Amino acid sequence: MLRIGLTGGIGSGESTVSRLLERRGAVIVDADAIAREVVAPGTPGLAAVVEAFGGGVVAPDGSLDRPALAAIVFADSAARARLDAIVHPLVRARATELAAGAPPDAVVVHDVPLLVETGQAGGYDLVLVVEADPETRVARLVQRGLTAEDARSRMTAQASDEQRRAVADVVLDNSGTPEELEAQVDRFWTERVLPAER
Repeated sequence: MLRIGLTGGIGSGESTVSRLLERRGAVIVDADAIAREVVAPGTPGLAAVVEAFGGGVVAPDGSLDRPALAAIVFADSAARARLDAIVHPLVRARATELAAGAPPDAVVVHDVPLLVETGQAGGYDLVLVVEADPETRVARLVQRGLTAEDARSRMTAQASDEQRRAVADVVLDNSGTPEELEAQVDRFWTERVLPAER
């Protein structure tokens, strides 16, 4: 089994790279999807978040009110650390479980946006970082509904490009066209993944 850690700052396009790798046969373990799963209604994760942050972070339908929680944690690093201490262990445990279910010869890509921040880079055979220039990232996040100010605030709360590059085996630049990104993914798959599988 080849274990790849995939990461990139918010708006960099690591989810796009994840889909491109999945199309080439990789098994994807998506930390963002797991992070939603572990705080779904009725889970111990949601109960712990409500205990830490109060009932104001629960939507009328009983699900986690993500914008309300984001407003608390992105403005306060201590609150964000409290949330991380609840969610990250649950996400890691579930990710380990999902990876263990993959075939022994699989290429397993762990899509972990906060891979650097959570100190997980050393746990993979290869670390793949996706970058894009900051203004491109802000523009993408604004298209998703964030204000430019919120986008910059979230980018600042994450690791820097330099910190991500420091742990990277390979860096993909996603500032250009989708075709240019796909060509880089092809090169990564051909030059790094296939030889490692053999």
